[in-house]
Amino acid sequence: MEFFFNLVPLIPLIPLLAFAAIVLFTHRNNRLSSNIAIGGIALSTLVSWGVVLATILAGEHVQVEGWELPIPWLPTGTTVFNTGFAVDGFTAAMLFMVPFVCTMIFIYSQGYMNLGQPNQDPRYARFFAYISLFAAGMLGLVVADNLLLLFISWEVMGLCSYLLIGFWSFRDRDNEQHIDEAQVKRARAAALKAFITTRVGDVLLFSGLALLFSYTGTLTFREIFRPDMLEHLGSISLLGMPAVTVIALLAFGGAVGKSAQFPLHVWLPDAMEGPTPVSALIHAATMVAAGVYLVARMLPLFVAGFETANAPALQWVAVIGAITAFFGATIGLAQDDIKRVLAYSTISQLGYMMMGLGLGSLVAGIFHLLTHAFFKALLFLGSGSVIHGMEHGHHAAGAHGQTSQHDDGFSANDMKTMGGLRHKMPRTFWPYMAGTLALVGIVPFAGFWSKDEILAEAFQRWQESGALGLPFWVWLAGTLGALITALYMGRQIALVFWGEPRHEAATHAHESPNSMTGPLMVLAVFALIGGLANAPFLGSPLHHFMGGVHEASEVVHSATVSFNFAVAGLSTVVALLGLLGGWAIYRNYRAGEVEPFQRWLGPIFTLLRNKYYVDELYQLVIIRPVVWLADQVFNFDNRWVVDPLVNLVGAVGRAAADISLLFDKVAVDSGLVEGTAKAFNAFGGWLRQTQTGRVQNYLLVVAVTVLMLLGLYLYL
Repeated sequence: MEFFFNLVPLIPLIPLLAFAAIVLFTHRNNRLSSNIAIGGIALSTLVSWGVVLATILAGEHVQVEGWELPIPWLPTGTTVFNTGFAVDGFTAAMLFMVPFVCTMIFIYSQGYMNLGQPNQDPRYARFFAYISLFAAGMLGLVVADNLLLLFISWEVMGLCSYLLIGFWSFRDRDNEQHIDEAQVKRARAAALKAFITTRVGDVLLFSGLALLFSYTGTLTFREIFRPDMLEHLGSISLLGMPAVTVIALLAFGGAVGKSAQFPLHVWLPDAMEGPTPVSALIHAATMVAAGVYLVARMLPLFVAGFETANAPALQWVAVIGAITAFFGATIGLAQDDIKRVLAYSTISQLGYMMMGLGLGSLVAGIFHLLTHAFFKALLFLGSGSVIHGMEHGHHAAGAHGQTSQHDDGFSANDMKTMGGLRHKMPRTFWPYMAGTLALVGIVPFAGFWSKDEILAEAFQRWQESGALGLPFWVWLAGTLGALITALYMGRQIALVFWGEPRHEAATHAHESPNSMTGPLMVLAVFALIGGLANAPFLGSPLHHFMGGVHEASEVVHSATVSFNFAVAGLSTVVALLGLLGGWAIYRNYRAGEVEPFQRWLGPIFTLLRNKYYVDELYQLVIIRPVVWLADQVFNFDNRWVVDPLVNLVGAVGRAAADISLLFDKVAVDSGLVEGTAKAFNAFGGWLRQTQTGRVQNYLLVVAVTVLMLLGLYLYL
């Protein structure tokens, strides 16, 4: 088993080397580049699963104490900052999911980016280089044993999200006909929005890390979580509260940005402007999972010095998670873009994960993270397959003269143009149904077990407290969110796969290639059986595997929550009612009709369609004032003070130089210098007249001079 542990550094290194190889050597060969990327992540998956197996066989020691590979780095004075890799049950659980889901997405990408087809993306190799670096960043974050390496990997993912969301933010007009100028503008704006919004959270996280290091002198997890270290952090007062609470809240700020929690959720729906495999990576295996992972990994800081139920930092995690879960689900009811519905679903499900962690249950939050990764990757890749089929159907309809390919306002993402696709794309439809049933929480699919555990945790805390406190509101938000999730997924299934085609593109749509549908079928299996990883009738294996990760801190104790038939039954009933209700309402929807939800909800539907006007509120309250302030600073610098002052100094300097030049020409050159020369020249001319060269003249001068001197002598 030690052999696999020694290979841990290779897990992020292999996809990183694939990125380097594509960029430096193989970028001109598209097939070789994609094969290198897929081979790299597949090899990383094999190593990761070997580590998972070794961790399981190593037993309790690895689960609690972990295995570390320190790398001395940054010698400072008499000390050395050690950064390295560590493995425990929590790490192993993530290593089972992350590289495998990435592998499925990489394989799918070959078909999606049309390898070998006439419409193959001209930046195909670059795409696979970027996603390899993206995967390397997430894997580096998972195996890091300290917050510095985690933060470096965190920022690598931030860079990759910017590059991939904005992948179509410029185009070659001759070779990239699959995108237009409008999409270029949207992609550019979405990439900037994602980068800037997540940077807000990153600044908060970095501030927390700086404070933590200044108080502890270390960023290594096992050092930070020592009981005496947590007690020391709890004894320091900062901003009227314990320093450990301030640090935890700052770290949570980073998670709010990265995991798209309210109010920094606005970037995630716009991230759909990137290629669909990027959406799957961001929503399932990498970007947004990083924020949840960070909170779970730092859970001892959130509860240090408090009982779990009364820890203020942890309560904020639960509150923000509950708001986000309900908030995201309601917006999903009113979206028409197939990927945006799933994007708001991701925001909502991330809220569930934060709810679980906010209740102090490491396993409940991470269990939902793991199951969600499989069924949400399935749903996004399935939506990409639908879009792929619609685009080909649109081109086929145009080739038959049944529709224009450019001027009819067609969008392959719009669910209202679809319909009846279960007959056209059965290999996409059935896996998509599996992902949908997992998402809404229908037994025995994976989402039922993981979502139910979070709701059961909240319900049990509510029963223990005996009051309508935070656990009750968390449970209520989760239950209502389950109902609304089922409603919008029933609506989506009906609009996309049922009824009659509402556009010629849907009539001519056809199934995607095997490279795209194959990963869907594999992920559908995990969407079905993934919940067995912590099913209560199997003894909740995940609790035994990773439940003791934080016990060494003597702060977090993760006990198994008993299966609650009442909670599970209620959530299942509302999920079935919502799913069947949404399907029944929309299954016969026809193009051009007013939506049923719009008729019934009226202005509320408009509010949801416009996402509660949060973007407009940010535009009004933050962006416009900031732009106005930037304009005033620009005016202060360029028009009013700085530049005019600089110009004035320059003008004065030029005037002084002109005066100096005039003085130099008139007084110095013409006056003093040339005048002296003229005087000496005149004197020399007069003196030259005395030099005649005649002896008699010289004798006359001598005689006159002698007589004058003699006369002067006689006179005196």
